[in-house]
Amino acid sequence: MLAVIRILIIVLFILLSCLFGLLLSIVRPFHPNNVHVIAGWFGSMAKMLGVKLVLKRHPDAENIGPAVYISNHQNSYDLFTVPAMVPKNCVSLGKKSLKWIPFFGQLYWLSGNILIDRANRSKAAGTISRAAEKIKQNGLSVWVFPEGTRSYGRGLLPFKTGAFHTALSADVPIVPVCMSTTDKTIKLNRWDNGTIYIEMLAPISLDKKVGAREQAAQVHSIMAAKITELDAQVRDK
Repeated sequence: MLAVIRILIIVLFILLSCLFGLLLSIVRPFHPNNVHVIAGWFGSMAKMLGVKLVLKRHPDAENIGPAVYISNHQNSYDLFTVPAMVPKNCVSLGKKSLKWIPFFGQLYWLSGNILIDRANRSKAAGTISRAAEKIKQNGLSVWVFPEGTRSYGRGLLPFKTGAFHTALSADVPIVPVCMSTTDKTIKLNRWDNGTIYIEMLAPISLDKKVGAREQAAQVHSIMAAKITELDAQVRDK
């Protein structure tokens, strides 16, 4: 019964968020803070799932200006957890197919996020260049899930290099955001689904003399180690 109630609340919340988000985005289309405001709404829904979010930001990640934020992507519940960390003046880089989702897709585009066609390498490269230009010209940050898909309990998947090419082109740092493992930890029919730790690490300046793939592998190792550490905190709680 609890699961049914939560599903109904989630559906109603998404519909209302899309409605009010679209109104906000129509009044101020592509405003740099639209995504931050709407992400805050979604992040607040973690409590409804019976989850306590513990958020931590490295001091060096505060007020750093334009950057490329990268986060692990685990399952559909990420929609109500990771957004709590989205900073001001930040948009996300998402797959083009999102625009076909009724209401949400239109909200995603009109609120200022950037759509990328991963199936077309030349178009994807063009989108990366456009994202880099937005960072440089408008002082925006970009949020990317470098795994490119949900991991569903398979651990931190290998990174694609788009986020790193974007950061190198825009000459901005990478800021890793790590979330403890949530696979099979959230059950809609259970009141208390425990604690989820999300930590924003110190900015990492990329070296233009080093290839994007190599630097992606290095950051992957840093994030994998931090996720292991966060999972230990969950077990020890």
